[in-house]
Amino acid sequence: MFIVVNAQQKGLDLFISSGIAKSPLLKDLKNQKRSGVIDSLRIDASYKPQVTASSVNTYAPTYKDWGYESAITNGGHFSQLISVTKRLVRKDNLHAQYKAIDLQNQTLEVTGKISEQDIRKSITSQYITAYGDQQQYLFNQEMLQLLFKEESILKTLTGNNVYRQTDYLSFLVTLKQQELTISQLRIQLQNDIATLNYLSGINDTSFIVLENPSLELTIQPEIDNTVFTKQFKLDSLKLRNSDAIIDYSYKPTIDLYADAGHVSTFAMDAYKNFGTSFGVTIAMPIYDGRQKKMQHDKNAIAQQTIGEYQQYFKSQYTQQIQQLVQQLQLTDQLIAQAKDQLRYSEGLIEANRKLLVSGDARMADFILAISNYLTTKNMITQTTINRLQIINQINYWNTK
Repeated sequence: MFIVVNAQQKGLDLFISSGIAKSPLLKDLKNQKRSGVIDSLRIDASYKPQVTASSVNTYAPTYKDWGYESAITNGGHFSQLISVTKRLVRKDNLHAQYKAIDLQNQTLEVTGKISEQDIRKSITSQYITAYGDQQQYLFNQEMLQLLFKEESILKTLTGNNVYRQTDYLSFLVTLKQQELTISQLRIQLQNDIATLNYLSGINDTSFIVLENPSLELTIQPEIDNTVFTKQFKLDSLKLRNSDAIIDYSYKPTIDLYADAGHVSTFAMDAYKNFGTSFGVTIAMPIYDGRQKKMQHDKNAIAQQTIGEYQQYFKSQYTQQIQQLVQQLQLTDQLIAQAKDQLRYSEGLIEANRKLLVSGDARMADFILAISNYLTTKNMITQTTINRLQIINQINYWNTK
């Protein structure tokens, strides 16, 4: 008891905060969202005038009518140009490209929320498990102290020939078994706390005391308002936006260009060959083997698949929530019944203790009463932990 009471106390929020803060997956998702901002800026920059400097210099020598045909090569080609190009784009086309990145960022945000909820659930589950070990450890340790007090009384009565030596030894076996149980519970508690620290990214091997998690059911939102169904909506919006981008890719494209510089063959008056040029390029798709329809058909199939997954998820979600709520109700009933049983076990132990002092207790009955009390108390603890685990599972699905 001294070790436990004086150990450092830590609560559930501390472990969850640490696990979320140190998760590399959540950091990766945040960095991907930051990259999405850069992608938006790149789209904007790609439709601004593009300026390029180029230099092309070739020389085709001839000797005694040997060499490239001068009518083709002009003996050489020398150019130093600065070119400017700009593609004209419709605002709705540009909006569709920005929309694709925005939808991707929203998907990353939803993925981040689900991942954070996964972390919260796993850490909470492990915390509840470790807290249950701690409660059993503390109770059994308290029970051991009571057995030590009874042992001293029984030892004196046995020395006065009130009880037989075999009765004393039977009780002593029960006491030693309790000591062994406590040692096992301590090892299990330390292992579960180590696992909790591991999940939370905490490097700590000290013995700690866990505070009561105090979990309560959160208000359950409509299924369509949860973060889990939002993923399906975003996938549908992505397909619609993809259809729009496909349509825009089959619209005519217009590119403006202009350049200025020096282009010459140096055949004559090279100093006069400074100049400029400008123009427009128009491209219009006419026929590509109906690939446009194929892409739309592919998106339609994907949309149908999303709808089927969404319908299946809603069915599974409703069924799982109903099962968990039913388990919670049955667990509450079991705890109430066990507490009634515990009161009877406590009364039986107290009656046997009084008989023990007067020498009228049967040792087998006393040991059986202690065993029943321990069994009932441990069952209440385990059932209470199961109740918290059920609440943790229900709350997992309530994220908006």
